[in-house]
Amino acid sequence: MSISPPLTIGFVGAGQMASALAKGWISAGLCTPERLLASDPVPAARDAFTKATGAPATPDNVAVARFAQVLVLAVKPQSLPNLLPTLVPHLTHAPLVVSIAAGVPLAKLQGLLGPDCRLIRVMPNTPCLVQASASAWCRGTKATDTDAQWTQQLLGAVGLALELPESQLDAVTGLSGSGPAFACLMIEALADGGVLAGLPRDVAQRLAAQTLLGTARMVLETGKHPGALKDAVASPAGTTIAGLHELERAGVRGALMNAVSAAARRAKELGQG
Repeated sequence: MSISPPLTIGFVGAGQMASALAKGWISAGLCTPERLLASDPVPAARDAFTKATGAPATPDNVAVARFAQVLVLAVKPQSLPNLLPTLVPHLTHAPLVVSIAAGVPLAKLQGLLGPDCRLIRVMPNTPCLVQASASAWCRGTKATDTDAQWTQQLLGAVGLALELPESQLDAVTGLSGSGPAFACLMIEALADGGVLAGLPRDVAQRLAAQTLLGTARMVLETGKHPGALKDAVASPAGTTIAGLHELERAGVRGALMNAVSAAARRAKELGQG
């Protein structure tokens, strides 16, 4: 279900993720720069947000809290215990509060913001910069169906968005939240392999990145299991199976599983801290 704008959207924190989300929502026609406002204590962050979105930015968190019908908490998790009590007196207009702070559970947010606050917890990822995010979200007990519809519409405008039980969001943080870094490591390593085999660096990097992009699209658009797509490339006694054998000998599969698990554990630790 599509819900019509306008809404005023405020970001407490004007970093890369805030800029990416705001830019995506403007591009999708869900908001205009005039209906956006961000706050950040760092002048460079404010300048970058305004340059990316055309929307204003201020050092004043309270101004953003008063302005926003949807208030996005885009700060580090450890900042919230000191920050949120300063905003509560200025939320008398009852905005929807959307937290993208990794690992911080709804119960903790509710305790800081009050029992009647309408809350959504989101785990987005940085490919929202190119409207290809993989996000998951869950709603607090006071969030309405309209709040949920707005959240799905906003996040869906910048990529894939899934409503999941909160118990699964730390795992999402480990997989899609940290996953872009793991994917970049794979692209870099594949490009290094291409250079080792004789390709120019720029050519190797473009081929590696496009290979991951195209393969991901095949998985999503065909619905086939990645193993089936892998097997389709691995001819008997061919080049691909020789390379796969080296990856298995090096434990790459297990290393990636461990990386996701470690990131998910760290997300849980941040939420408990």
